[in-house]
Amino acid sequence: MKPMRLTAAHDVPTGADWVYELKYDGFRVILTWDQNEIHLESRAGKRLNEQFPEVIEQCEQLRDHFAPLLPLTFDGELVFLLDEQQSDFARVQQRGRLKNKEAIKLQAERFPCHLIAFDLLRCKGKSLIDLPLMERKTQLQQVFKAAKLPSSVQLEHPSLLQLIHTDTNSEHMKKLMTTYLAEGLVAKKRTSKWHDHTRSKEWLKVKNWRYVSVIVTRFDKENGYFQGCIYQDHHLTEVVQFKHGFSKEEEQTLRTLFQTNGKQTGASAYEIPPSIVASIACISFDGSALREPRFSSFLLDTDPTACTFQQMLKQLYPLPTVIEITHPEKPIVPALHLNKADYLLYLRQAAPYLLPFLRERRLTLIRFPHGAGDEFFYQKSTPDYAPDYVLTDQADDIAYTVCNDPQTLLWLGNQLAMEFHIPFETRDTDRPTEIVFDLDPPSVNEFHLAIEAAKRIKTLLDGLFLTAFIKTSGGKGLQVYIPLKKNAFTYEETRTFTAFICQFLCEQAPELFTLERLKKKRGNRLYLDYIQHDAGKTIIAPYSPRGNELGLVATPLEWDELRQDGLHPSLFTMPSVIERLKEKGDPFRRMRHLVNDDTFRQVLHRLEDMIPAHKMDIRGH
Repeated sequence: MKPMRLTAAHDVPTGADWVYELKYDGFRVILTWDQNEIHLESRAGKRLNEQFPEVIEQCEQLRDHFAPLLPLTFDGELVFLLDEQQSDFARVQQRGRLKNKEAIKLQAERFPCHLIAFDLLRCKGKSLIDLPLMERKTQLQQVFKAAKLPSSVQLEHPSLLQLIHTDTNSEHMKKLMTTYLAEGLVAKKRTSKWHDHTRSKEWLKVKNWRYVSVIVTRFDKENGYFQGCIYQDHHLTEVVQFKHGFSKEEEQTLRTLFQTNGKQTGASAYEIPPSIVASIACISFDGSALREPRFSSFLLDTDPTACTFQQMLKQLYPLPTVIEITHPEKPIVPALHLNKADYLLYLRQAAPYLLPFLRERRLTLIRFPHGAGDEFFYQKSTPDYAPDYVLTDQADDIAYTVCNDPQTLLWLGNQLAMEFHIPFETRDTDRPTEIVFDLDPPSVNEFHLAIEAAKRIKTLLDGLFLTAFIKTSGGKGLQVYIPLKKNAFTYEETRTFTAFICQFLCEQAPELFTLERLKKKRGNRLYLDYIQHDAGKTIIAPYSPRGNELGLVATPLEWDELRQDGLHPSLFTMPSVIERLKEKGDPFRRMRHLVNDDTFRQVLHRLEDMIPAHKMDIRGH
């Protein structure tokens, strides 16, 4: 069985006969799930079980839920999700090429992939392919409901099996596609049947094209391909080879130019100096080349020197059309030669990692109107001129901004909000969703004290069987996170715990750590601020920049990175954090699923037994 294929379309069809889904960028797969075997197969018929063991293991873990429905067959997409709407093809492609079991295991832990099901071809052993699409969809939803899995893609849910969202509103789905940089949109006829290994005009795909400016430098007469380059570190770097998308006249003009004015460099190859700029439509950049490139147009008025790697990134990550950038060339981090456009590019790329921590929280922002390291002011109340799409929440006479989407994040970035501080609770509860220990050394020169404190806290938490995560503060210190089950614990209860841990550290090493609030009395000791963890207080959000001179980022780390040699806050600039995410992934990704509940409750009971009644007042002080 090979998947039914989609037909490319330029426009999204409309009308009551159609339904719509986001197109995720990954491997198209068929999952065949029998009583005694699970088989994951690519569009080309290749077995993928060994390359994606986490998906197979997830199916095994869910076997009891699905057992009454077996044998099952799903049609779907194997993806590495960045958020609910966007996936990263490069991660799936890289995994598909791996052969070494240890390398695969490491990638599965660092970049776990999801299977997004969008069709049900068999249920309880009965073929459904001759049923209309919407009947298959109804049964697919029933299967996921019976297995107690969510009815749409939800990264907050730990399952690696997910169900696609199907919608009747084409305009809404197009907006989602462009806002979240999805690969494209799929339109399907409600009545369509599923046809094995057939390209159907009842399933259409509309790509979310990005347009990149490249310098056309080379032509190969034998294969008909042109080469496109950009400037990277002042050197021409090839990023694309293309031959499709031309009109006959455009292609012939370019061919003639190379063969009459170009220098022949091989039997069929011609080169010209940087002079011709073209716009290339593509869907992404895989690290070495633009994917699915097509010629779009000549850019006769564009200076070739403007075709740089940074410009290419901005074109690959375009801002939503509702965002109007003011003064894009304004210096924001002069020490790193970053302007406002560069800052907005960081927010665009970091949004899948930053937004989960901002979502549904009342923000306290710090704005730097003249850039990092300059004057700043705090902003809690949303300004009157905020656009309609900016969500607000009224509390204590303040209309707080709530940032749930890329549009709001980028609008705030254009306002030069450079620090995003969040409360420990979401706006629908008065209880903390995490505990955070803020490890604050006297200066960055004593950063080693923060490393030492973090290691000691980790040892204590391991002994209590509590799961914890760590990040830099973006300044001079570190912050340790303990995720909690929502609405499970009060600030009074968490204060008992944080006070005990901090007091214990100070008793063990009074020469290194202190609870003294007055800076002048701390000396060169690290301050353990357990009082900061309380209702109404805030902490810098993971992946938020800071307003210091280097615009450093509050960056999640792996615990094994806590080394006295080599680790320093200055490593985590905006450009380096984006590269780090591509290489190492997000250490806080698992935090959504590893909340501490029963274990933390047991720890609290033990503390209440250990702490004498006359010392219990630490909860409120």
